[in-house]
Amino acid sequence: MVSVKTARELSLMRDACRISAQALRVAGEAVKPGVSTLEIDTIVRSFIEKQGASPSFLGYGGFPASTCISVNNVVIHGIPSKDKILEEGDIVSVDVGAYYKGYHGDNAYTFPCGKISANAQALLDATRESLYEGIKQAAAFNRIGDIGNAVQRYVETRSYSVVRDYVGHGVGAKLHEDPSVPNFGTPGRGARLIPGMTIAIEPMINEGTHYVRVMGDKWTVKTLDGKLSAHFEHTIAITPDGPKILTLCE
Repeated sequence: MVSVKTARELSLMRDACRISAQALRVAGEAVKPGVSTLEIDTIVRSFIEKQGASPSFLGYGGFPASTCISVNNVVIHGIPSKDKILEEGDIVSVDVGAYYKGYHGDNAYTFPCGKISANAQALLDATRESLYEGIKQAAAFNRIGDIGNAVQRYVETRSYSVVRDYVGHGVGAKLHEDPSVPNFGTPGRGARLIPGMTIAIEPMINEGTHYVRVMGDKWTVKTLDGKLSAHFEHTIAITPDGPKILTLCE
Protein backbone atom coordinates (compact mmCIF):
# COMPACT_ATOMS: atom_id res chain seq x y z
CA MET A 1 0.00 0.00 0.00
CA VAL A 2 1.25 3.50 -0.88
CA SER A 3 2.04 5.63 2.17
CA VAL A 4 0.96 9.28 2.11
CA LYS A 5 2.82 11.31 4.73
CA THR A 6 1.39 13.95 7.02
CA ALA A 7 3.09 17.32 7.45
CA ARG A 8 4.77 16.02 10.61
CA GLU A 9 6.01 12.91 8.85
CA LEU A 10 7.37 14.98 5.97
CA SER A 11 9.27 17.11 8.47
CA LEU A 12 10.89 14.00 9.94
CA MET A 13 11.63 12.74 6.43
CA ARG A 14 13.45 16.01 5.68
CA ASP A 15 15.71 15.46 8.69
CA ALA A 16 16.55 11.90 7.68
CA CYS A 17 17.15 12.96 4.10
CA ARG A 18 19.36 15.85 5.13
CA ILE A 19 21.60 13.48 7.08
CA SER A 20 21.65 11.07 4.12
CA ALA A 21 22.66 13.87 1.76
CA GLN A 22 25.41 15.07 4.07
CA ALA A 23 26.70 11.52 4.45
CA LEU A 24 26.84 11.18 0.67
CA ARG A 25 28.85 14.38 0.42
CA VAL A 26 31.28 13.04 3.03
CA ALA A 27 31.61 9.86 0.98
CA GLY A 28 32.36 11.83 -2.17
CA GLU A 29 35.12 13.75 -0.42
CA ALA A 30 36.75 10.43 0.48
CA VAL A 31 36.77 9.07 -3.09
CA LYS A 32 40.44 9.27 -4.06
CA PRO A 33 43.01 6.98 -5.66
CA GLY A 34 44.55 4.64 -3.10
CA VAL A 35 41.54 4.63 -0.75
CA SER A 36 39.72 1.37 -0.09
CA THR A 37 35.96 1.16 -0.35
CA LEU A 38 35.89 -0.13 3.23
CA GLU A 39 37.60 3.06 4.41
CA ILE A 40 34.83 5.10 2.77
CA ASP A 41 32.18 2.93 4.37
CA THR A 42 33.75 3.41 7.80
CA ILE A 43 33.87 7.19 7.36
CA VAL A 44 30.22 7.31 6.31
CA ARG A 45 29.02 5.10 9.17
CA SER A 46 30.87 7.25 11.69
CA PHE A 47 29.34 10.42 10.26
CA ILE A 48 25.78 9.06 10.30
CA GLU A 49 26.06 7.81 13.86
CA LYS A 50 27.48 11.14 15.05
CA GLN A 51 24.25 12.75 13.80
CA GLY A 52 22.24 10.48 16.10
CA ALA A 53 21.06 8.40 13.15
CA SER A 54 21.82 4.87 11.99
CA PRO A 55 22.82 3.56 8.54
CA SER A 56 19.70 2.35 6.74
CA PHE A 57 21.54 -0.36 4.82
CA LEU A 58 23.53 -1.99 7.62
CA GLY A 59 21.98 -5.40 8.20
CA TYR A 60 19.12 -4.72 5.78
CA GLY A 61 18.27 -8.12 4.32
CA GLY A 62 21.63 -9.24 5.67
CA PHE A 63 23.67 -6.58 3.87
CA PRO A 64 27.03 -6.39 5.71
CA ALA A 65 27.91 -2.70 5.34
CA SER A 66 26.59 0.84 5.80
CA THR A 67 26.94 1.85 2.15
CA CYS A 68 26.77 0.23 -1.25
CA ILE A 69 29.92 1.16 -3.16
CA SER A 70 29.89 0.07 -6.79
CA VAL A 71 32.94 0.65 -8.98
CA ASN A 72 33.03 0.81 -12.81
CA ASN A 73 31.04 -2.16 -14.14
CA VAL A 74 29.29 -2.80 -10.81
CA VAL A 75 25.74 -1.50 -11.17
CA ILE A 76 24.58 -1.54 -7.54
CA HIS A 77 24.98 -3.29 -4.17
CA GLY A 78 28.78 -3.40 -4.20
CA ILE A 79 30.03 -4.55 -0.78
CA PRO A 80 32.80 -2.34 0.65
CA SER A 81 36.09 -4.17 1.08
CA LYS A 82 39.59 -3.44 2.35
CA ASP A 83 40.86 -5.20 -0.76
CA LYS A 84 39.04 -2.94 -3.23
CA ILE A 85 41.44 -0.04 -3.68
CA LEU A 86 40.27 2.83 -5.86
CA GLU A 87 42.37 3.78 -8.85
CA GLU A 88 42.70 6.90 -10.97
CA GLY A 89 39.98 6.82 -13.63
CA ASP A 90 37.46 4.73 -11.70
CA ILE A 91 33.84 5.78 -11.42
CA VAL A 92 32.49 5.11 -7.95
CA SER A 93 28.78 4.89 -7.15
CA VAL A 94 27.99 5.40 -3.48
CA ASP A 95 24.45 4.63 -2.29
CA VAL A 96 23.70 5.61 1.30
CA GLY A 97 20.69 5.97 3.55
CA ALA A 98 20.14 7.24 7.09
CA TYR A 99 17.42 6.21 9.54
CA TYR A 100 16.47 9.00 11.91
CA LYS A 101 13.52 9.28 14.31
CA GLY A 102 11.60 6.55 12.52
CA TYR A 103 12.20 7.57 8.88
CA HIS A 104 14.70 6.86 6.11
CA GLY A 105 16.47 9.03 3.60
CA ASP A 106 18.05 7.43 0.53
CA ASN A 107 20.39 8.85 -2.12
CA ALA A 108 23.21 7.94 -4.46
CA TYR A 109 25.84 9.62 -6.62
CA THR A 110 28.52 8.32 -8.96
CA PHE A 111 31.79 10.09 -8.27
CA PRO A 112 34.84 10.33 -10.53
CA CYS A 113 38.04 9.08 -8.93
CA GLY A 114 40.65 11.54 -10.11
CA LYS A 115 40.69 12.16 -13.85
CA ILE A 116 38.28 9.92 -15.75
CA SER A 117 37.84 9.23 -19.46
CA ALA A 118 35.60 11.34 -21.66
CA ASN A 119 33.34 8.33 -22.21
CA ALA A 120 32.95 7.78 -18.47
CA GLN A 121 32.20 11.46 -17.89
CA ALA A 122 29.56 11.43 -20.63
CA LEU A 123 27.84 8.46 -18.95
CA LEU A 124 27.88 10.22 -15.57
CA ASP A 125 26.50 13.42 -17.08
CA ALA A 126 23.70 11.64 -18.92
CA THR A 127 22.70 9.56 -15.89
CA ARG A 128 22.64 12.56 -13.58
CA GLU A 129 20.58 14.60 -16.04
CA SER A 130 18.16 11.72 -16.57
CA LEU A 131 17.46 11.79 -12.84
CA TYR A 132 16.40 15.42 -13.07
CA GLU A 133 14.33 14.72 -16.17
CA GLY A 134 12.50 12.09 -14.13
CA ILE A 135 12.06 14.44 -11.19
CA LYS A 136 10.46 17.04 -13.46
CA GLN A 137 7.69 14.53 -14.18
CA ALA A 138 7.05 13.78 -10.50
CA ALA A 139 4.22 16.29 -10.37
CA ALA A 140 1.08 15.73 -8.36
CA PHE A 141 -1.46 13.57 -10.25
CA ASN A 142 1.02 12.49 -12.90
CA ARG A 143 1.76 8.77 -13.01
CA ILE A 144 4.80 6.62 -12.28
CA GLY A 145 5.13 5.86 -16.00
CA ASP A 146 5.70 9.54 -16.70
CA ILE A 147 8.84 9.46 -14.55
CA GLY A 148 10.24 6.28 -16.04
CA ASN A 149 9.54 7.33 -19.61
CA ALA A 150 11.36 10.64 -19.11
CA VAL A 151 14.45 8.84 -17.80
CA GLN A 152 14.33 6.22 -20.53
CA ARG A 153 13.91 8.67 -23.41
CA TYR A 154 16.74 10.87 -22.18
CA VAL A 155 19.35 8.11 -21.96
CA GLU A 156 18.27 6.01 -24.92
CA THR A 157 18.56 8.98 -27.29
CA ARG A 158 22.19 9.09 -26.12
CA SER A 159 22.67 5.37 -26.86
CA TYR A 160 22.75 4.21 -23.25
CA SER A 161 20.50 1.55 -21.72
CA VAL A 162 18.26 1.46 -18.66
CA VAL A 163 18.67 -1.37 -16.16
CA ARG A 164 15.36 -3.26 -16.00
CA ASP A 165 15.99 -5.60 -13.07
CA TYR A 166 16.26 -2.92 -10.37
CA VAL A 167 14.09 0.15 -9.87
CA GLY A 168 13.35 3.06 -7.56
CA HIS A 169 10.79 2.84 -4.78
CA GLY A 170 8.71 4.54 -2.16
CA VAL A 171 10.59 5.44 1.01
CA GLY A 172 9.55 6.50 4.48
CA ALA A 173 9.14 4.54 7.72
CA LYS A 174 10.40 1.61 5.66
CA LEU A 175 13.44 1.84 3.40
CA HIS A 176 11.48 0.27 0.54
CA GLU A 177 7.79 1.05 0.26
CA ASP A 178 5.23 1.01 -2.52
CA PRO A 179 5.16 2.05 -5.28
CA SER A 180 8.00 0.71 -7.40
CA VAL A 181 9.49 3.46 -9.57
CA PRO A 182 10.99 1.99 -12.76
CA ASN A 183 13.37 4.02 -14.91
CA PHE A 184 11.42 3.00 -17.99
CA GLY A 185 7.75 3.02 -18.86
CA THR A 186 4.81 4.47 -20.72
CA PRO A 187 3.45 7.97 -20.06
CA GLY A 188 0.07 7.97 -18.35
CA ARG A 189 0.49 4.48 -16.93
CA GLY A 190 1.21 3.25 -13.42
CA ALA A 191 0.34 4.52 -9.95
CA ARG A 192 -0.98 8.04 -9.56
CA LEU A 193 1.32 10.48 -7.75
CA ILE A 194 -0.48 11.91 -4.74
CA PRO A 195 0.70 14.85 -2.60
CA GLY A 196 2.39 13.46 0.50
CA MET A 197 4.01 10.52 -1.28
CA THR A 198 7.78 10.24 -0.91
CA ILE A 199 9.70 8.26 -3.51
CA ALA A 200 13.29 7.49 -4.42
CA ILE A 201 14.01 8.03 -8.11
CA GLU A 202 17.27 6.29 -9.03
CA PRO A 203 18.36 5.81 -12.63
CA MET A 204 20.86 2.96 -13.11
CA ILE A 205 22.24 3.45 -16.60
CA ASN A 206 24.63 1.21 -18.51
CA GLU A 207 27.11 2.14 -21.18
CA GLY A 208 26.28 -1.05 -23.08
CA THR A 209 23.47 -3.58 -22.81
CA HIS A 210 20.89 -3.34 -20.02
CA TYR A 211 21.50 -6.95 -18.96
CA VAL A 212 23.10 -7.57 -15.57
CA ARG A 213 24.24 -10.50 -13.45
CA VAL A 214 24.34 -11.09 -9.70
CA MET A 215 27.68 -12.30 -8.37
CA GLY A 216 28.35 -15.17 -5.99
CA ASP A 217 28.03 -13.01 -2.87
CA LYS A 218 24.32 -12.66 -3.76
CA TRP A 219 24.58 -8.85 -3.58
CA THR A 220 26.99 -7.40 -6.12
CA VAL A 221 25.31 -6.69 -9.48
CA LYS A 222 27.51 -6.21 -12.55
CA THR A 223 26.84 -5.35 -16.17
CA LEU A 224 26.69 -8.52 -18.23
CA ASP A 225 29.01 -7.12 -20.92
CA GLY A 226 31.55 -5.63 -18.50
CA LYS A 227 30.91 -2.05 -19.58
CA LEU A 228 30.48 0.89 -17.23
CA SER A 229 27.36 1.68 -15.21
CA ALA A 230 26.32 4.83 -13.32
CA HIS A 231 23.74 5.43 -10.60
CA PHE A 232 22.21 8.64 -9.22
CA GLU A 233 19.35 8.93 -6.73
CA HIS A 234 17.29 11.48 -4.82
CA THR A 235 14.44 11.05 -2.38
CA ILE A 236 11.67 13.46 -3.30
CA ALA A 237 8.28 14.48 -1.96
CA ILE A 238 5.22 14.91 -4.16
CA THR A 239 3.60 18.25 -3.29
CA PRO A 240 0.83 20.43 -4.79
CA ASP A 241 3.59 22.87 -5.76
CA GLY A 242 5.70 20.33 -7.63
CA PRO A 243 8.35 17.78 -6.67
CA LYS A 244 10.61 18.72 -3.76
CA ILE A 245 14.04 17.13 -3.50
CA LEU A 246 14.57 16.13 0.14
CA THR A 247 18.14 14.81 -0.19
CA LEU A 248 19.90 18.11 -0.67
CA CYS A 249 22.85 19.26 1.43
CA GLU A 250 22.12 22.39 3.45
